[in-house]
This record gives sequence, structure tokens and C-alpha cells, in this order.
Amino acid sequence: MTDCGCDKARRDLEEYLRNEVCKTQHTDIAEHLESCPGCRDEALVATTLTEVVARACKETAPEELRDQVLAKLRAVQATH
Repeated sequence: MTDCGCDKARRDLEEYLRNEVCKTQHTDIAEHLESCPGCRDEALVATTLTEVVARACKETAPEELRDQVLAKLRAVQATH
């Protein structure tokens, strides 16, 4: 039984999505994703998850909450 490329594509998927593979590997993985719905779906999930996490990291806490947290930290530091 021969591997259709899924094992390699999935093993290198994260590096591929971050553009951290060499050009030859990039081309091979891109071609595989075009012809393999399962791996393409996995790449889409990984990309979507990365985008959602990146958006969440850009959000900030409301100023009032930030002030409350800092006040509690200062109170704890003052007692130690």
C-alpha cells in the first residue's frame, strides 16, 4: 500500500501554513491540498483556528477591569 502524500502533507502542514518549508516542499504540499479534500479541510481548520486566536490576542480588556486587576496585584504585592 502506498501513501498518497497525506502523511507528509499533514506532518508538514503547520510549517507550510507559516511558509516555513522550502519552495519544493511548498509546491508539493500545495498540489496535494488541491487534490485531497481531507487534507485541504484540515488546512482550512488550522488556518481558521490561527486567525481566530490572532484576533482574540488583539482584543484588550475594558479599562475598568484592567484597573481592578492592577489594583488587586498591587494589594497582593504590598502584603508580601
